Amino acid sequence: METDSQLADRSACELRRQIGRRELSPVDLVRACLERIEAFGGTVNAVVTLNERAEDEAREAEAALTRGLPASLLCGLPVGIKDVTPVAGLRTTYGSPLFATHVPGDDALVVRRLKRAGAIVLGKTNTPEFAAGASTYNAVFGATRNPWNPALTAGGSSGGGAAALAAGMVALAEGTDLGGSLRVPAAFCGVVGFRPSAGFVPTYPSRYLWDSLQVTGGMARTAEDVALMMTAVAGPSARTPIQQPEYGPGLPDAVRRIALGAGPRRLAYCPDIAAIGVDGEVERICRAAAGELAGEGVTVDEVDLDLSFAREAFHVLRGYWMVAHHQALLDRLDELGEDLADNIRAGLRQSPVRLGLAERDRSRLWERLGAFFERFDALLTPCAAVPPFPVEERYPRTIAGRPMETYIDWIAPTFLLSLSGLPSASVPAGLSAAGLPVGLQIAGRAFGEADVLGLAARIQARRPIGLPELGAGR
Repeated sequence: METDSQLADRSACELRRQIGRRELSPVDLVRACLERIEAFGGTVNAVVTLNERAEDEAREAEAALTRGLPASLLCGLPVGIKDVTPVAGLRTTYGSPLFATHVPGDDALVVRRLKRAGAIVLGKTNTPEFAAGASTYNAVFGATRNPWNPALTAGGSSGGGAAALAAGMVALAEGTDLGGSLRVPAAFCGVVGFRPSAGFVPTYPSRYLWDSLQVTGGMARTAEDVALMMTAVAGPSARTPIQQPEYGPGLPDAVRRIALGAGPRRLAYCPDIAAIGVDGEVERICRAAAGELAGEGVTVDEVDLDLSFAREAFHVLRGYWMVAHHQALLDRLDELGEDLADNIRAGLRQSPVRLGLAERDRSRLWERLGAFFERFDALLTPCAAVPPFPVEERYPRTIAGRPMETYIDWIAPTFLLSLSGLPSASVPAGLSAAGLPVGLQIAGRAFGEADVLGLAARIQARRPIGLPELGAGR
């Protein structure tokens, strides 16, 4: 018989089916997740602020089901909300000492949609200060550690959500992605991280409503779980100018069909789209995972797709993004952490000429990928160029023995695809000899959310990695 603790490890789709059939109480599920946080939260440090009303909200969901009301799309599923996303009445610090006691009065749009679909906000998940970094640590809560090896980083900036999923603390996790903030931690923690097309999930509130670089997305233990979550939160909003058309409720079904063999037939694998080098073991595992998709009418061709010309464009536009988002903090830079302050100062140094050149190269990137997707249905490439590194390090100094040019070059494989605005995801491709997850990145053409998640589901079916051993609780 399944123990309460084991409930926390099941897929969100299966948990939702059990709740809908009245085989599982939302109260029991929330308690199982809270027990996992109590047992391992001190080691992993993923959920940094708990919703003290979570059990009450689960009881309210249970009472509604008892009265015969139909189960909503995400009924009773515990979700973690990144600590840069406002939740009404729940401390939201942005990982910054300046906001250590800040409690918003209103929900972000994505939170409102999650609650409307029946999800239960279990708490806030850790992030670097204002999500500025690809390793999760801050001066308020400290570092988030990788559940597969607590001596290593969980990645960032949505590292708290990825670690919480791997440790069974939540069923779904909301997050944001600028340069890889959903995909990199998903790769390091062995879960699925999904960056949808710009505007697929409207981001509100935001101090930069015309932002086309950062998106709101999600993570889960399976690609089908992500599709379920996206169904609840996607769709246009009059509050934001950047948005995609209504997708409709069919995303989970489309993902399941593609997982079983429908959909994309012409796939391409590129070992290094950023020309920065890739750890040898990471590349071998990703290559093997891509190759397993070949057959039964599906081809996987290795290609040389060099997008490195756009690396500088991302650095310049990221600097502009930092200034646009943090106008209110420009006179308080000395009170911010080193990483965030340096990023904002770099943005202040940009010139109109450099911004113009960056936009030119971004257009070149779009055109090159447009031509690529006329030949192929999807791009497969290693997500993170390196395996998880020690939690005390801010970033790796070398990649495959080569020194980096900048401190964020190691996430170039993800930030180059961010620059395109196209949908992309990281899916577990296997485990290294050290027992650590390796993530394969999948990118699709515009409006290709179903193809990306469907291929991720297909890979998960062929190359399951399981969950980390946390001790007696699992």
